[in-house]
Amino acid sequence: MKVLKFGGTSMGSSVAMLSVKRIVEKIQGPKVVVVSAVGGVTDELINASKKAVKGEAYQDVLSYLKEKHNKIISELFTPSVEVILQEDLSVIWKELEQLLKGVSLTGELSTKSYDTISGCGERLSSNIISYLITEAKLFDSRKFIKTEINGRGHVVKINETMQNIGELKFSLPEVAVFPGFIASDEHADNTTLGRGGSDYSAALLAAGLDAEILEIWTDVDGFMSADPRVIKRAYCLDHLSYAEAMELSHFGAKVIYPPTIIPALQKQIPILIKNTFNPEAPGTLIDKNTDEERKVKGLSSIKDVSLLTLQGNGMIGVSGISMRMFKALASENVNIILISQASSESSISVVINSTEAEIAKMALVNEFEKEISRKQINGVLVDSNMAVVAIVGEGMKHTSGVSGKLFNDVGKNGINVYAIAQGASELNVSFVVHQDDLRKALNVVHETFFLSQYQAIHLYLAGVGTVGKSLLKKIERQAERLLKVERLSIRVAGIANSRQMIFKDRGLDLESALEVLKEASPGNIAQFVDQIIENNMSNSVFVDCSASPQVAQHYLKLLQNNVSVVTANKIASSSDYETYKKLKTTAVQKGVKYLFETNVGAGLPIINTINSMIQSGDKILQLEAVLSGTLNYIVNNVSAERKLSEVVQEAKEKGYSEPDPRIDLIGKDVLRKLLILARECEYPLEEKHIDITPFLPQEFFTDESVEQFMARLKDYDEAFEQKRKEAESRGMILRYAASLKEGKAKVGFIEVDASHPFYQLEDSNNKIMLRTDYYYDHPMEIKGYGAGADVTAAGVFADIIKVVNL
Repeated sequence: MKVLKFGGTSMGSSVAMLSVKRIVEKIQGPKVVVVSAVGGVTDELINASKKAVKGEAYQDVLSYLKEKHNKIISELFTPSVEVILQEDLSVIWKELEQLLKGVSLTGELSTKSYDTISGCGERLSSNIISYLITEAKLFDSRKFIKTEINGRGHVVKINETMQNIGELKFSLPEVAVFPGFIASDEHADNTTLGRGGSDYSAALLAAGLDAEILEIWTDVDGFMSADPRVIKRAYCLDHLSYAEAMELSHFGAKVIYPPTIIPALQKQIPILIKNTFNPEAPGTLIDKNTDEERKVKGLSSIKDVSLLTLQGNGMIGVSGISMRMFKALASENVNIILISQASSESSISVVINSTEAEIAKMALVNEFEKEISRKQINGVLVDSNMAVVAIVGEGMKHTSGVSGKLFNDVGKNGINVYAIAQGASELNVSFVVHQDDLRKALNVVHETFFLSQYQAIHLYLAGVGTVGKSLLKKIERQAERLLKVERLSIRVAGIANSRQMIFKDRGLDLESALEVLKEASPGNIAQFVDQIIENNMSNSVFVDCSASPQVAQHYLKLLQNNVSVVTANKIASSSDYETYKKLKTTAVQKGVKYLFETNVGAGLPIINTINSMIQSGDKILQLEAVLSGTLNYIVNNVSAERKLSEVVQEAKEKGYSEPDPRIDLIGKDVLRKLLILARECEYPLEEKHIDITPFLPQEFFTDESVEQFMARLKDYDEAFEQKRKEAESRGMILRYAASLKEGKAKVGFIEVDASHPFYQLEDSNNKIMLRTDYYYDHPMEIKGYGAGADVTAAGVFADIIKVVNL
């Protein structure tokens, strides 16, 4: 025998009820069908009772409910069947009308009346479904499920209920229909099993009848790995143990009413969660078996809770504090969701529903009034707007590292944990966060444990010039490989230029993103950064492909809000030393990354190499480098046949130089690079400490236009050619280089002969030589292209990957 329970959405319309009919009639063998009220009806019945007790008009609600049921009936049945069914239902409608009228006249709503009114929905729907399913017979659950008063409500008398149901075992028809939710007490008065009680009704019937399986038919495919409304990549779990399902249900998963599992567990009856509207989906099977392979099975959460904390040194070593606390809360019928206690016994925290926070606080203040007055206890602290996140899985038992991984990833994303609870069974790890961080916390944990084969980066790009555009193309081209090889998904969640910005949490379409940006609403970099912080997405990375000082000013704010920064913009790291140090320190403190490899050698791994050497215990003693691909291109191509002004124009046209070549020719770019390298070598230099000789005499750096400068540059062709020839006559060539020795830094021209490593430096290549404790007689050399949008974008791309892999 199978027991099938159909929820309110499964009974919500004539179309849905026909699906129920098809599902039931397709199953071979005897079956018991348990139904909820038509979707939304129970809430409306409760609404009508509340109106009645206040003396307000309730008839409109009653008319609406009749119309709703009549519409379903007229769509399902022939007129002749409809007449007979309506006669059966008229008894229920008449009883309901009399009850509401009595409540309205007396102004009193007893528990008996409330339960009778709220249970009418199931009585109506079960009548309809019993007529719809072929050869089905209706049974009254109130005759079999018995309750008794316990505290504020009724609880099931298990032994009597099991005996009553058991007596039906051998006399049931092929299809037996029972209304869910409703029961009766020893006086045969109507009672209910609480919201979600139809599931419980079905479980009691399954246990009493020793059913082979209990099927819960609802409007989802089964238990999800997380709430799909929050986690877009949540997926359906194919299997859970009883304990896992119980924990997930307790912590907010609304798929099944938690008490449902207990009768099934006691009789070892499997529970199958299925979707009425997608019956072909396999669903989620709940049984006694455990799946050790997947350590964490589900992720759940509870919102709108408060954290109450009792704290004070006077609690240490004092017995009975916990008992008094829980007794005081129990006296006010306050339900405790989570408990966390410090090992020092100096504090105890509990999580409760926010609606009960004030009552709970007053109960504890009254209970510990003496201790508070003596300052042995500091009072009762209440943190509102909190949420509980729980990870559940029997595979966590005796598995080390689960909690470490959980809280490491949560912390790296800037989520503050207020309280933690983990039982000795190791089935559940729960923690409390602020409700504002719940969405981010759920995404982080889901990525960590359920999609751990892939990790998602939410990338925000500022600057869509040549480097920014090239970066977007690389991300698009490499997307498939990143997923397969690196197990990484880069979602470009936002793009901004100097005037506009666009966002999409799930990732922009990179083919059309730049066109969409052109039509986007106005926005500046401050608004862009504020929106990134407000979005609060997991693994957020801000990428700066601009050269803007305004953009660089926002790095610290981003890092302070746990957003990693990857930048090709040299301005921040070459500004004053305190700013540079603050950025580096903040990144470490917040557990995020501040990466700027491309500040120095475009795609060359210069900074990364220096960092690795220092981390290994080495010390950088001397540094010599050609750091400007633009200037190296110029000195390599100037000759007796090709004048300086011609080569500078060519470098400008090829995109090697800045649109205004003076930015390169003044030597400031090389100075900034050297300053950054010196700092990475642990020399705390400022710009004023670097001796610099510009590529051109100072009189060429005026406020004139680029065109005027280029025309006047011809006047220096002869002087520069003379300088080149003099070096050539000595067997030397010119190089514009940077050096660091014994803490002294210098930028300017040097002459090198054929024996020097810089002599054969071609085209726009860069080269750096490092003399260290380990590499002094044979310095380490790094060489390669140091200019161009593609190589710079490649370096930025590599830094983005490092954010995850470091």
